[in-house]
Amino acid sequence: MSAQPAEPHGPGYDPDDILSTLPQQYHERFLNDYRAAMVAAAHETWRYRELQQVLKRWHLRAIMYSRPGHDQRAEDARTGSGGPWLEADQIESPFPGRTLADVFAERAGGAA
Repeated sequence: MSAQPAEPHGPGYDPDDILSTLPQQYHERFLNDYRAAMVAAAHETWRYRELQQVLKRWHLRAIMYSRPGHDQRAEDARTGSGGPWLEADQIESPFPGRTLADVFAERAGGAA
């Protein structure tokens, strides 16, 4: 007999833990996503991994959303205030001879 972990997926996959960490304003959104993933997994077993991913994403969101100042930082990012911000072509690129703006454009399917 081998020892099995108490929580097979590790911390973060328990909906009650997520709800206890998540600020109230996000509860309904989490529950909608969670219930939809559960229904999908109940009907098609291959979607169980999607349910795990939903729980993992919401675990990470709960941590992020519950940090002090998150709402202000999110608003600053939305409005472009709170910088200083740099344009992608102002950041040194790890790709010789190419700017980050070029790399991002290529990955987005556009030509730089």
